[in-house]
Amino acid sequence: MKRLLCPSMMCANYGHLATEVRALDDAGVDIFHCDIMDGTFVPNFTMGVMDVQTIRRYTDKLVDCHLMIENPASKVDWFIDAGADIIYIHPESERYVVKTLAHIKERGAYAGIAINPDTSIASISEILNLCDYVLVMTVNPGFAGQKFIDFTRKKVQQLIELKDQYGFKVMIDGHCSPDVIEDLSALGADGFILGSSALFKKGKTYKELIDHLKGE
Repeated sequence: MKRLLCPSMMCANYGHLATEVRALDDAGVDIFHCDIMDGTFVPNFTMGVMDVQTIRRYTDKLVDCHLMIENPASKVDWFIDAGADIIYIHPESERYVVKTLAHIKERGAYAGIAINPDTSIASISEILNLCDYVLVMTVNPGFAGQKFIDFTRKKVQQLIELKDQYGFKVMIDGHCSPDVIEDLSALGADGFILGSSALFKKGKTYKELIDHLKGE
């Protein structure tokens, strides 16, 4: 099964963003992952609409937006209009989750749910039929460079058992080191968000690192 490899663009060199996007595209990444944080839902600020527009301008690959913000329904259209193909929302931050997921799909984008380490599978079971992607946070959201939270592996296994029934892809976000990628890929996880644990600031070219993570 092909692994979807998705660079976390909050870790990129923003002094040369266009060059970074082109290099990652040429290296063979699958989806450009954009972390959108509002300083309220998570204790950090990161990317915005203009960053997404820039990334969209320099690649034809899929672009996703992980909305770690309060009331994402009010901002979903901003990011779809900026060129995002996939929108992730957190059920904890959205009052009308079903309505917002349906709106994302009506706009022609893929709908995704992102679940924190302390979010149970049972609490999202009613909405899995609306999800094209489920993003499992294996660290607490907000910052790069955190340690993998071991108990989230069980949650990944549970979602993998459900994904064929509902038709979503299981994506992993948080300390996606080469070892974690090997382990969870063998279980059946579909994709991985790549940050400082596997891709950025490693002293090798993106092509070398991506080829290695693909097993090439």
